[in-house]
Amino acid sequence: MKNLTRRQFGKTLATTTAATALTTTLPWQKALADVGKPKLLEFPKGFLWGCATASYQIEGAVAEDGRKPSIWDTFSHTPGKTFQGDTGDVADDSYHLYKEDIRLLKNLGVSVYRFSIAWPRVFPDGSGAPNPKGLDYYNRVLDELLKNNITPYVTLFHWDLPQALPGGWQNRDTSKAYADYAGYVAKHLSDRVSHFFTINEFECWTNLGYQEGRFAPGLKLPNAQVNQIRHNAVLAHGLGVQAIRANAKAGTQVGLAENTKVFVPVIENAEQIKAAQLAQREENAPFLTAVLEGKYTDGYLQREGANAPKVEPGDMKIIGSPLDFVGINSYTPGYVEADSSPSGYKVVPRPTSFPRMASANWLFIGPEVLYWAVRNVSEIWNPKALYITENGTSSDDVLTADGHIEDTDRVMYVRNHLTHLHRAATEGYPIKGYFLWSLLDNFEWADGYSKRFGLHYVDFKTQVRTPKLSAQWYKEAIAKNAVE
Repeated sequence: MKNLTRRQFGKTLATTTAATALTTTLPWQKALADVGKPKLLEFPKGFLWGCATASYQIEGAVAEDGRKPSIWDTFSHTPGKTFQGDTGDVADDSYHLYKEDIRLLKNLGVSVYRFSIAWPRVFPDGSGAPNPKGLDYYNRVLDELLKNNITPYVTLFHWDLPQALPGGWQNRDTSKAYADYAGYVAKHLSDRVSHFFTINEFECWTNLGYQEGRFAPGLKLPNAQVNQIRHNAVLAHGLGVQAIRANAKAGTQVGLAENTKVFVPVIENAEQIKAAQLAQREENAPFLTAVLEGKYTDGYLQREGANAPKVEPGDMKIIGSPLDFVGINSYTPGYVEADSSPSGYKVVPRPTSFPRMASANWLFIGPEVLYWAVRNVSEIWNPKALYITENGTSSDDVLTADGHIEDTDRVMYVRNHLTHLHRAATEGYPIKGYFLWSLLDNFEWADGYSKRFGLHYVDFKTQVRTPKLSAQWYKEAIAKNAVE
């Protein structure tokens, strides 16, 4: 360039610099370009994606083909017990529309479906002679699922206890009747069902049904009686595990689905994590802890004193029957701090400003709950496998004039929870699958039809199902086996 004038040199330098800028990406430019690009959080190969429902919440047909009333039929028909007197008489009419509902599952791309069997369909009186027509319905459901390459995961008790059983769960004999029912179903369905859940959410139905009176059968009993009901429930689980193993096809797996209280350390360090796990074990003492350890904790027995359950010889060994997997129904966290008390922890109350879903004031938003649910249960009890068997949210879903439901709150709730579940999966905890609650809007227990948890909007007058935005989002997540 020695023969160029200063002006020519300047022009050449500017041109060269511009050309270089077009072909060279500087670090800050690369970082800026990456902003806004979705980062895929991929789940392990073979991770199972599904949806969950429950018999009384979706089936309807409460008096068809030999079914007799459950305690929820009685409760929902009692004035003042449910929102606006809503009942499960028709619900989603899935008894007749199950093929349509399975098409919805297939469209989502799920590989698994968790649904429950109505005990009063199979044994209308709770015990005695089985009802062939009741079992035939579930045979049809299973065959349709398998035809569509969807693997069934079956829950044997999701709260619809046959009304005819004398004394209900207050009677120890109900535990034995449950085992007979579980063994019968396993014998007849395990040719197509490889995974059975014994009982869904001990804590919810025992506390709300027998202590607070807000769920069926609507009782408010003294603590000693409630503790005995809790014991009868976990005993039924253990007897059910043994009955399934004795009657099912070889290789059938057995577990449970529990809404275990999950405690998150407010500060993530060794001391606070230990406190969270101490709380996890002790605050779930009557249920998951008893099942996974085959004993009640000393702390629980001391706290209850004379109100502690009466335990017969051999009960705890039955209750602690080994499981193949543990299902966790998880929606919202509790928080703890370490302290110097004998327990080693204190539960931290949520401030009134803590975020929650506007459509469900109990549903505090803490997506980290899925990570700590998996980690705490894994590190305390070392289960062979774990599933998130329920997770989701209600929303004030509105069907727009053009037929859409833009449930962005549900999308954000689920997406954020799944990012924390992804953390658990990548850290090596044995999480095998995720069942979103729920496939459909349905009968939401005492809330009737006022709360909508579904991926599909249901017009309960016409039974028309409409996919929501969340259904589209979940379908894409399943296809990618990842969240963004």
